[in-house]
Amino acid sequence: MSLFKARDWWSATLGEGEEFDQGCLCVGDVDNSGTGHDKVVVGSYMGMLRIFSPHASKTIEGGQADAQLLEVQLQNAIIQVELGKFVSCSELLHLAVLHPRKLSVYSVSGTAGNVEHGDQYQLKLVYEHNLQRTACNMTYGTFGGVTGHHSLCIQSMDGMLMFFEQDSYSFGRFLPGFLLPGPLTYNPRTDSFLTVSSARELESYKYETLAVATEAESRQDPNLPLKTGGKRLTPDWVFVLGEQALDLCVPSFSHASSHIFILGERNIYCLRDNGQIHFMKKLEFNPSCFLPYASVTDGTTNLLLGNHTNMLLVYQDVTLKWASQLSFIPVAVRVANFLDVKGVVVSLSSDGQLLCSYMGTDPSFFSTPKVDAREADYEQVEAEMKKLQKFIREATRTQDILPKTDSEDDLCITTTVSSSMDNPSQALIHDINGLPVPSVTVQVKVKASSVVKSSKLSIGVQPPLAVTQEQFVLEAMGVGSSKVVVFSAFLNGHYPPADLTGDITVSYSSPTGVPKVLQSRFNLPPSLVCVACPPPKATKFKITVDTNQPPVDLSSIFREFSAKSEDKDGNSLAFQLLSGAKVTVLASKTSQRYRIQSDSFEDMWLVVKELVHRFDQHFSKLGIKDFKKSFSGPLPLEEYFLSVDKHFQLRVSAQKYQDLLSERAVQFRAIQRRLLTRFKDKTPAPLQNLDTLMDATYSQVMALAEAAEENRALLEEAFVRLRSATHLLVLLLSLWQGLTPDQTSILEATLLPLLQDTPQLGWEESCDAAVSHLLRTCLSQNPKDQATSLAQTGGSVLGLPSDTARLKKHITLLCERIGKGGRLTLASEANVQVPAQVQNLAVPGGVEPIAELAGDGEEIEVPQEATKFIKKKQPSKKTKKEKEKKEVSKEPSEASVKEEEPIKETKKEKKESSKEKKESKKESTKEPKEEAKKESKKESSSSKEKKESSKEKKEKEKEKEGKEAGDKKVSRRSSVKVKEKKKEPEAAEG
Repeated sequence: MSLFKARDWWSATLGEGEEFDQGCLCVGDVDNSGTGHDKVVVGSYMGMLRIFSPHASKTIEGGQADAQLLEVQLQNAIIQVELGKFVSCSELLHLAVLHPRKLSVYSVSGTAGNVEHGDQYQLKLVYEHNLQRTACNMTYGTFGGVTGHHSLCIQSMDGMLMFFEQDSYSFGRFLPGFLLPGPLTYNPRTDSFLTVSSARELESYKYETLAVATEAESRQDPNLPLKTGGKRLTPDWVFVLGEQALDLCVPSFSHASSHIFILGERNIYCLRDNGQIHFMKKLEFNPSCFLPYASVTDGTTNLLLGNHTNMLLVYQDVTLKWASQLSFIPVAVRVANFLDVKGVVVSLSSDGQLLCSYMGTDPSFFSTPKVDAREADYEQVEAEMKKLQKFIREATRTQDILPKTDSEDDLCITTTVSSSMDNPSQALIHDINGLPVPSVTVQVKVKASSVVKSSKLSIGVQPPLAVTQEQFVLEAMGVGSSKVVVFSAFLNGHYPPADLTGDITVSYSSPTGVPKVLQSRFNLPPSLVCVACPPPKATKFKITVDTNQPPVDLSSIFREFSAKSEDKDGNSLAFQLLSGAKVTVLASKTSQRYRIQSDSFEDMWLVVKELVHRFDQHFSKLGIKDFKKSFSGPLPLEEYFLSVDKHFQLRVSAQKYQDLLSERAVQFRAIQRRLLTRFKDKTPAPLQNLDTLMDATYSQVMALAEAAEENRALLEEAFVRLRSATHLLVLLLSLWQGLTPDQTSILEATLLPLLQDTPQLGWEESCDAAVSHLLRTCLSQNPKDQATSLAQTGGSVLGLPSDTARLKKHITLLCERIGKGGRLTLASEANVQVPAQVQNLAVPGGVEPIAELAGDGEEIEVPQEATKFIKKKQPSKKTKKEKEKKEVSKEPSEASVKEEEPIKETKKEKKESSKEKKESKKESTKEPKEEAKKESKKESSSSKEKKESSKEKKEKEKEKEGKEAGDKKVSRRSSVKVKEKKKEPEAAEG
């Protein structure tokens, strides 16, 4: 906290979001009042021109409004404002305003008011010059020694000095060796112009030298030789600064010596008029602006210097006399005389804070409080500590992964989808199979309940749908303001989409700077992808949906399609998908059934979904709460598996193309190396048809790349069709068993774990893993097996399977379990009590369980580490017999997948290890035919066990176990079996 402050006498805030620089501030008697009191003129880069007459005010709120004389919005940005005698035949001061392409001179006049509202001020344009080049800055003065009026000199961005004498253009000159414009000022004592070049040199040009130099219009490049009359432009003197200058100033007060002041990036320079250095001051900070003004001591000059640490420093030559603390970084500073006080410092910031201040101090009245020597109450401290620990414990216990949303969001999104199609259509594809492709307009309104600085809106739709624009950048919004975004959605592919919903995501920053994301969803109408058509006579696939309410007129449900339908009774309605098959909906006249039929299984999904959704809406409007819908027919798994096989075959083809491309690329690079070696050889050797082989390989690479790209497009289409078929299967399963929305979402997440295929992970392996997990957990037939599978951690790496037989088998088993009353829930995992022996498996360092044959003849995937364990240490016959007897006495085997408990080796087994090795070798030398017979016997016995009652099961198992124990035959995997299972691992079933 600084003791020395700039005492606030009058201040104002100029607009919001405007920018200002050092040329935007000017002080003088702009209205020619004759009182000698100055006014403050401020121009902004946004084109706002303001004039103030500051005076001391008791209230800050009323101070700016009373002091503002004029505020005008000009069309162009204001680069610089200056006051001078710019009009011929007039001694009055006029205001010169420099725009990027225009110079305007205005007169400001005030009219005394007759009422309490005060005087009225007007801004009148006297003349203006349209510039041929973009302006950078300007200066004015009595060029050529002419008295009574001022001329103007403007420096352009490309290094041309343009001279104007009142309302006429005099001449223009190019500066030699110009690269970037620097500050420009006029020295009236020597009638010369000073500027700093991009070579970091201060250059002085006399007005006379500029006047007789080569015309700028006849020569664009100053470095080219002269072609017309005139002299080459050269500076009178040059002073090397060694750094870029921020500002130049030539004080004109009478008692000061003739000096030139230059503000550099790290130094202040003071030169005499002939270019000799007078003094230099090295600064320890980054300056922002400066102003020399008259000093009370003869032979010295005072400097006001602003820097980037919010300080205003006062120097007398090189000596620091005063330092004041400002509340902002000044970019321009002036000294003015007002009505109440003289010598006021006027400073302006880059964001529009205007301050009139004077130097002073702000004494601190802070006194150090007395030290409290009281002893601490330990009981009170301990109670407070317990209270704080309780708060911390509750906060950590209730802490979520995602932060809790506020009661009111900073933004509110409202989406409106047009009820009619666009005319004309915005679709990129004009027609598909002779049918025009429509588009629909979507309007998104974003309303802000607090200040939002920057936000970005993104729209996402499922392929092959597309939108005209996917991303929008929204401007800053205040409280209560809103922005409207409009775009069109359309079909952009030759196959129907799997989903007609779109997502809107708005990412923004809260007023405190916290990044936030807001999401919303909209539904596109079905008329975007299908039209009404006459029903076909024969179809392949049929689905029947039952309801418990009287039949509904389909024309009242689908009003947008009923007008074009040929059936006037409302019993049938046919839809022609723009890029798919025809789908027909038939309503029974006598029963409460509805049939959906089509030649394509996947294409029925959108129609079935829309039909069920509109049924719910229709009966909810009628107030019927007990409306139910169901599906009684067999699940169309065969039709569904056709989509699975097609998708899988395309994935296999993609992998083959990738492998072939890799081979051909390796071959191509090898041929290139051979050819390069031949070409570099000093003694030329025959190419031996390497060039022909290279051309053929290149052709193969290009053909394979095109085929792979075509396969990729087909794979995208197949995945969308697979998604449609999966959605339809999930819907039929939920209607078949009356699943709740939570169970339906679990089933959908299981069968559709991915939104798109990736090279590393595909749908088949992800779906198989998810289905297997359900079969092992909530759909398992044995709680013990469920607990065992929960305790088992880890698994094999997911990869592309060899075929889809295992996946189909698991999906069929999943449907059977759900049909037999199995319920999908994620809470069952937490409710299962894990046995003590299973808990020991999950502890670190425990032995992984070894998978064994399932009761129904299926096999479980064996981890690689387990196969190594089996190869190294084969269990003895005695150990296996004892284990099998224990399993029979404890619990009968079921048709569910069981996993073998880890084998703990005893001391006795270690002693008999040599015998066990011999026995295992003998058994491994048995012929594979005998093993195949044993396996077939096992499978036949397991199938019989399923058909017979539980009593017969127990008896047969006991007989079987006794028989095996008597013959000393152990059913286990041979070394050949282990090798086969390493090639084709199978996951366990629940």
